[in-house]
Amino acid sequence: MAKRNALGKGLSALLENAETDITSFEPRVLNSVANLTISQIAANPFQPRSGFEQEAMEELAESIRVHGIIQPITVRKAGYEKYEIISGERRTRASILAGLTEIPAYIRLANDQEMLEMALIENIQREELNALDISFSYKRLLDECGLKMEELGERVGKKRSTVNNYLRLLKLPDDIQLGLKQGQIQMGHARALINVEDPEIQMAIFDRTVAENLSVRKVEEMVRNNDSSGHRKVRKTDDGPFFELDEFSGYRQGISTKLGTKVDLRVRKGEEGTVIIHFNGKENLREILAKLSEE
Repeated sequence: MAKRNALGKGLSALLENAETDITSFEPRVLNSVANLTISQIAANPFQPRSGFEQEAMEELAESIRVHGIIQPITVRKAGYEKYEIISGERRTRASILAGLTEIPAYIRLANDQEMLEMALIENIQREELNALDISFSYKRLLDECGLKMEELGERVGKKRSTVNNYLRLLKLPDDIQLGLKQGQIQMGHARALINVEDPEIQMAIFDRTVAENLSVRKVEEMVRNNDSSGHRKVRKTDDGPFFELDEFSGYRQGISTKLGTKVDLRVRKGEEGTVIIHFNGKENLREILAKLSEE
């Protein structure tokens, strides 16, 4: 017996087709919580978070084994018996580690723009995003959803100046962005570093900030005055930027007195640096070398 043409099945045929169904929700009910098979759930393509810490994930998985899922994830209908995570990807991954095959989920309809907005806002409210992830998410809202700055601020509940400060972070060099992402520096450090125009000096200040765990206030002062906490002056030479450490002046003066000539101390990262000995002519250089060889 020949099969009937699919068009003859009417609207129900379309709604049960995985390629066309985004509104059919039988037997699931939209805007309610239902247990979904994890294999039916796909990751959020607009996930603002760029990484999940494995140790924390395993701890959450152990908690889920004992207590189960306390708060349902939120998903959107993506097709017939297909769903995409709006929020709760971390809980979903941990559930897989815990050996679960089903997970409670709140089901709703959402377009791409709504999905990205909800994922971003939900993560921000949970304080799970680092500053760089927020920056990239704001940029996606502008580029992919066509929002204007004023609209973006309204959607995420932030002032335009706040949104702009996050977006400016994307102008930082890759190494500084990585340092921000890994927690080596904070948002305040990064905002100060943006104002340094010379990339070499910018990296020198960043390196010293990480090496000495400088406060945001000290970095701001360093950027404003080309000076780190009133002691380490940033200069640039043919060999790159360096710092003159006033607190090392005693050592510099002692070497200068012993050798009878001018001496400079220059430091780049941590305690690494260079001793520069000045001389005037070959005879003076021989005298200095003789003094250096003395015990």
